[in-house]
Parts: sequence; structure tokens; C-alpha cells
Amino acid sequence: MSSIAERRRSSRFAHHGVYKKYRAKYGRAVECLTKDRDTLLAFYDFPAERWDHLRTTNPIESVFATVRHRTVRTKGSLSPTTAGLMVFKLVIAAAKTGGG
Repeated sequence: MSSIAERRRSSRFAHHGVYKKYRAKYGRAVECLTKDRDTLLAFYDFPAERWDHLRTTNPIESVFATVRHRTVRTKGSLSPTTAGLMVFKLVIAAAKTGGG
């Protein structure tokens, strides 16, 4: 297992690669990612064994986590129309309750 310092160094190196590759075409997005780099890379400060247990506070991601949870378990057993209706109802219900 790599140390926190090694993971941080590796993630910063990868971030720099994204910066170099995409700054010309997506300048504003890359600028935003660069400005918030330390926050974005804080994930790597935790041991790898804990990564599956980390949760987002992003309200959009929280709503879609509920949809993902249900649709993965029903994959293939619903018609496209029924699946679409289920996703719609789950999004509405999750939005009312504040997430997943």
C-alpha cells in the first residue's frame, strides 16, 4: 500500500497532466479544477480501504445515488418505459426528502 504522501504526489502529477492536456480547449473548467485542487484531492488523504465508504455532500449526486441504487438491482427486469417512470419517481421522491 502506498503512503498518503505518495498518493498525494501521484494525484498532483495526474492533475497536472489534465491541466496540460485540457487547458487550451476547456480553460475555464481547468481553471476551476486548479483553483480547488487541494479540496478535490483530499480524497487521497484517506486510506484506500476507506474510499468506498466516503460520501459526497453534493445534493445532485445524492439524488442520483438513490436512482442508481434502485436501477442496478432491477436491471433487465423492467421495460424501458417502466424503468423511465421508476427513475422519474425516484428523482422526485429523493428531491423532496433531500437526497439518497
